Amino acid sequence: MDALTGRAQPLHREMLALQLERLQLIDTQIAKLNGMIAQAMKPHQEAVMRLAEVPGLGVDSAQQIIAEVGQQASTFPSAAELTSWVGTCPGKDESAEQNHSSRSAKGNKYLRRVLNQAAHAAVKRKGSYFQVVFRRLLPRLGYQSAIWAVAHRLCRVVWKILHEGVRFIEHGIEPDPKAKMRHARRLAQALRKLGYQVTITPTNLASGMQM
Repeated sequence: MDALTGRAQPLHREMLALQLERLQLIDTQIAKLNGMIAQAMKPHQEAVMRLAEVPGLGVDSAQQIIAEVGQQASTFPSAAELTSWVGTCPGKDESAEQNHSSRSAKGNKYLRRVLNQAAHAAVKRKGSYFQVVFRRLLPRLGYQSAIWAVAHRLCRVVWKILHEGVRFIEHGIEPDPKAKMRHARRLAQALRKLGYQVTITPTNLASGMQM
């Protein structure tokens, strides 16, 4: 209450000015680092764009994923091996056909964080396949386990997109064409801001990924 009703003294204003200067410096450094990352990722621009189209992911997440697993995820012969390495596979502690623990094994903490954040975003995308899956699993598994189940599916999608060079095709509720175009334009703007060359063209369904 005193903080809201009191008066800022000259010392307080100087301290606030220092904090604002620090925030501005951090913002500048973040923008510069993002530009450096995008420049390093330019040889993999097409893979970044394909990953960024997946609900819940985006340009930043796509770049982080490729930095960890490579442009084609070629180290992992199957999606199951990638999910095991990342640690999104549910754990198994069964007795008399009852699963006493669904805790995921420890894995790559960076990708686990990225996929967890992506899963939270994906289940909020209205009408998306991942939102449908989340709502179906939520009553049985509870919130956190359902989120990890979505993260697990996202990880498998990541492997397929990178390993097989396909694009994501939404098989949830058909999105509104105008909303779909707005999303495409926002994604293109984010990519151009980082220095990527982007042209919006209709997706070729024949080369897309079936969910």
